[in-house]
Amino acid sequence: MHPARKQRLIIVIAIVVLSSIAVGLLVYALRQNINLFYPPKAFSADEVPRDVRLRAGGCVSPGTVVRSDDSLHVEFTLVDPNGALKVNYDGILPDLFAEGEAAVVNGLWRDDDIFYADQVLAKHDENYMPPEVAEAMNNGEKHEATCEEMSYGS
Repeated sequence: MHPARKQRLIIVIAIVVLSSIAVGLLVYALRQNINLFYPPKAFSADEVPRDVRLRAGGCVSPGTVVRSDDSLHVEFTLVDPNGALKVNYDGILPDLFAEGEAAVVNGLWRDDDIFYADQVLAKHDENYMPPEVAEAMNNGEKHEATCEEMSYGS
């Protein structure tokens, strides 16, 4: 083999190997930081992995918000037409968080069937609902949903 050709082959192989290593490291880093979204229906059907960082969303069921008197601990239930999810949260809730309104929580779903949230997000005005929540609550139909349209069942 000609020396110039051999040198080009070595360079191409080195580029392919280094690119493969870079892609592998990128995928590994993203795997640890990904938050998968699930509706309450998936939690009720036990289709969700446990002890993994997740995102869940639905409407806060009226009458389920229980606030601790001596701490920032809050318990509430997120619902959609086909399921319910009990959530525990320690922290300050967003100003727009209320019963009957949409919310998204980030955290872990544990073996005791309780979602331990470390972040709670509330919708920002009367007309907005996160697209994932609207799609999940309307069985994939692409239109805006409101919590008032839902029948609550926890």
